Amino acid sequence: MNRQLKTALIWIFAIVFTVFIAGYQRKTGPTYEMSVKKEIGGQLIKAKLIRTYDGNDDAKIILTIPDTSIKGKIQFRRFKSYDSWTTAPMVRDGNSLIGSLPHQDIAGKVMYHVTLVKGSEEVLLNDDAAVLRYKGHVPMFILLPHILIIFLAMLFSTLTGLEAIFKGKNTLLYTWITIITLFIGGLILGPIVQKFSFNVYWAGWPFGHDLTDNKSIVAFIFWVIALIVQYRNREKKVWAIVASVVLLVVFLIPHSMLGSEIDFTKLPKTEVTK
Repeated sequence: MNRQLKTALIWIFAIVFTVFIAGYQRKTGPTYEMSVKKEIGGQLIKAKLIRTYDGNDDAKIILTIPDTSIKGKIQFRRFKSYDSWTTAPMVRDGNSLIGSLPHQDIAGKVMYHVTLVKGSEEVLLNDDAAVLRYKGHVPMFILLPHILIIFLAMLFSTLTGLEAIFKGKNTLLYTWITIITLFIGGLILGPIVQKFSFNVYWAGWPFGHDLTDNKSIVAFIFWVIALIVQYRNREKKVWAIVASVVLLVVFLIPHSMLGSEIDFTKLPKTEVTK
């Protein structure tokens, strides 16, 4: 296989693989909407329940259900609390049923169930409670570069590993690009996003247990080691392969796991009511 074809195949694989990982990250993260579907009155109801909210008001749970004979109610309580469950009716607005979750300080979570009612029939829409976390608003001019650059790091990490495996000539160059993009996307823009979202720049070790912060610094350390090893001996590329595998494992860990949250069990008990 000639070098140009091999390079093209490596790039194609790396791009497709990075897109796949991006999709995986989005769908496995705790902020991804919960898809639900249940049948009531002979109708199949499909909906998505939100799990994150960055507004300053109550979070709205909106279901599109044109059948006006179907009503709804929402049960909720604060996550990690001793609160009793509160039940509130959902309000109809045209084709929509709307329920509200009481606003919390950033990092506060509310768990909730939605029940649909048609005549004497009641159906629990989500068997498992959906957990919604309140967060601060992140400006798009910060969030978008963070996302793009961090996935550029994943792209060049994959390219570096493949270059090392197939003995390409760009391993060192791609290592540098991976380190630069990982540093900017994960260790500069990442903390800025964290500050906007949860009013703290760093929630990982030694200040907390946020896996997003911890895994970013671990991956960066492995890539710095890979760079140092290559400068000492250009033929020793195994650390580039190891670092690319470490970053892959990092991306396979769902985003925001063990992230910022308020433990209401450690605060004075206050009932959440409407």
